[in-house]
Amino acid sequence: MTSVLGVDVGGTFTDFLLWEDGELSVYKRPSTPDDPSRGVLAGLDEAGFSPDEVVHGSTVATNAVLERKGAKTALITTKGFRDVLAIGRQTRPKLYDLEPNRPPPLIPDTRRFELNERLDHHGETLEKLSKRDVEQLLDKLVKRGIDSLAVCFLFSFLNPAHERMVLDAARKRGIACSASFEVLPEHREYERTSTTVLNAYVAPVVERYLSRLSEGLASRGVGGLRIMQSNGGSARTGATASLAVRTVLSGPAGGVAGAFQVAKAAGQDRIITLDMGGTSTDVCLCDGSVPFTSESTIDGMPLRIPTVDVHTVGAGGGSIARIDAGGALRVGPESAGADPGPACYGKGTQPTVTDAHLVLGRLRPDRFLGGRMELSVAAARRSLKPLARSFGGDVQEAARSVVRVADASMERALRVISVERGHDPRRFTLVAFGGAGPLHACQLAESLGIPRVLVPPFPGVLSAFGMAAAPVTTDHVQALLSTVDTSAAFQRRLDRVIERLESQAKRELASQGYTRRVRISRSLDLRYAGQSYELTVPIASTKATTYSRAFHAMHRRRYGHSDPSRAVEVVSARVRGEAPGAPVKLDRALSGGKSKPLPGSGRTPRIERVPVRFDRERQTWLYERSELKSGDRLRGPALVLQLDATTVIPPGWHGRVDRIGNLILEQER
Repeated sequence: MTSVLGVDVGGTFTDFLLWEDGELSVYKRPSTPDDPSRGVLAGLDEAGFSPDEVVHGSTVATNAVLERKGAKTALITTKGFRDVLAIGRQTRPKLYDLEPNRPPPLIPDTRRFELNERLDHHGETLEKLSKRDVEQLLDKLVKRGIDSLAVCFLFSFLNPAHERMVLDAARKRGIACSASFEVLPEHREYERTSTTVLNAYVAPVVERYLSRLSEGLASRGVGGLRIMQSNGGSARTGATASLAVRTVLSGPAGGVAGAFQVAKAAGQDRIITLDMGGTSTDVCLCDGSVPFTSESTIDGMPLRIPTVDVHTVGAGGGSIARIDAGGALRVGPESAGADPGPACYGKGTQPTVTDAHLVLGRLRPDRFLGGRMELSVAAARRSLKPLARSFGGDVQEAARSVVRVADASMERALRVISVERGHDPRRFTLVAFGGAGPLHACQLAESLGIPRVLVPPFPGVLSAFGMAAAPVTTDHVQALLSTVDTSAAFQRRLDRVIERLESQAKRELASQGYTRRVRISRSLDLRYAGQSYELTVPIASTKATTYSRAFHAMHRRRYGHSDPSRAVEVVSARVRGEAPGAPVKLDRALSGGKSKPLPGSGRTPRIERVPVRFDRERQTWLYERSELKSGDRLRGPALVLQLDATTVIPPGWHGRVDRIGNLILEQER
């Protein structure tokens, strides 16, 4: 049986989950921000893992964008359009900000170039591109030391001939090049240019990183490496390097995929995920399936790639607390990260959410990471003392306030994906994971009226589990921009486009070694004539009457109205190819026998009783997660300890262990 290792590199910790011979093993270690591959390879050595294949969620592309440490990139575009990146859209993300400050484009004005070429809106050539002009411009770019090139011509999604000419010429010279017809063959010039530029900016950085990691894994006898993508699937390294932008949001995608799989195995498919790590919290609402979107942003720049629909806020265990100029307590978005980390880790001095939990007694200093890492209560208290001046010198009250402010940030995020989108959170289950998610879950559920919390058996490494179990996927899209009609000519055109996309998907999977059990799904981006944005509608048939009916129904569900008499436009066709990943069987890996009481006790095994601060200090039982069995019941206040996370069960809450080891928490009525 093939063994598969899921690896999730976070801002504070790198998480490992090994699936081997039907069993799961977990491990955590501090991340190495200067070179994440060092932490990955060190973790394999420390844990003694020797998998056949590694599936890796990488933050390399994300960090390259956020820290502006990508390749020296140039842009070539149609004459008259070099400033598309700077102009953007006439949108105001912060409506009442009188002095908005947009981040500068990834490519400065001096590295944005134009060529004389032009296509019309049907893809017909109005002005032919000169090969001589292309070679002369490439000569100039070579002299300037350009590392990577983005090419985005007007209407190239309808006719890529001019872009292909530049792409071929650049690659002959050894210049890394990203062309929009390969990255994003869709309309909307700003979004297409931005996504292509992002890919060109991060591709050389990601390629170098994957090369180092692959060499390190090969030297340890690990032959296979797949990279998690933002769409909830994975891909081999060769496919990832050329379309590196698809990995920008890979970490949160793995978490949602893992959470939905665990919850579904427990009979829950209407869930809200809460993934709280060291630097941020990611939330997602799954109403029967994992939601996807093709519209996202990173650092204010549009990113049009298929992604799991996750909302992120800067609240994590390492989020730094401070008093602002107006005297208000703020928590995040700045984070202490892995180095120096929270004050209690022994290097940093600034107070964080983790320090607050330690001072309150909700984290045990001698049991962090299964006892491998000792936390300093004294250092945590020292870091909180400056904040305590605003709370009458009471360090514990300052710590409680830090936790409450972090809760408020996460509660707002949960409302964004539920209440603000027309969903009643009282009809969902909150799935809490990440190293810090189970510390906050019950309080957040209580605030939103969510009836139950599900804590998976391995919450701190659930994203790594989602990666290990992720299928291999590839997404393909083609713009159509046509009014739907029932004519045979339109039907033939649509069928040809979808057949071509299906062939591309199958070839892409075959190039990665996947030819069996391939599943193809199709969808169309549809809108009413005159609308600016569209809905992505899954289709089982390409008959106009069938998918138009599905569009009207989806429009009514989303917006509360529909109009079957209005003309419908098909904007783009989409195809996803999917091959199964690791055969992870949750029931087999997680299920335990019925609970057996300790001799003479007749109760769920407890470790000891310690004081923990909630509304007041309360004597709180500690439980070891590994000792709990299916059917065990717990009553708050209690702490459940394990290597990868700590679960807080507040007063007024009780819990039980289900058949596959999940901890189900509910408020007493």
